[in-house]
Amino acid sequence: MSGEPEPMSATERRALEQELADVTAERNADAATLQDTTEVGDRADQADELIRSDEVDRLDARIDEIKVRLRSAADAGAPSTDVVGVGSTVEVRYADGSVATVQIGEGAAVLDRTLVTADSPLGSALLGRRAGDSVSYDAPDGQATVTVVSLGE
Repeated sequence: MSGEPEPMSATERRALEQELADVTAERNADAATLQDTTEVGDRADQADELIRSDEVDRLDARIDEIKVRLRSAADAGAPSTDVVGVGSTVEVRYADGSVATVQIGEGAAVLDRTLVTADSPLGSALLGRRAGDSVSYDAPDGQATVTVVSLGE
């Protein structure tokens, strides 16, 4: 994104907090299986230990990423209700007249059907738009158009 702290929707925050809890639990379970390094096993045991250690390191890195993103969102404050940006909740009307509420988020890790990533065709088309603006974007079935109905939390 811009390099500045980006806001986050409440749904995205809850999903990241849940992911943090899940990854932390997985990390703690994996770490509990690591043996005391003073014990010497055969090469297979050592290889297995190295793999588990690498997995704990990977989980630690993900935990750090999530914590940084949550702190960054807290520093950024609430999403704008004037202009669509990361963290915005946007009500859109499709060309067929149907209306949907989507949330613009940073990452696809959040498993929420209303989340649209900022770098997706729809997400990037909506960024910077205001209520009443219509935008076209590349959809799987070709060009599609939506109108921003409203922004809010």
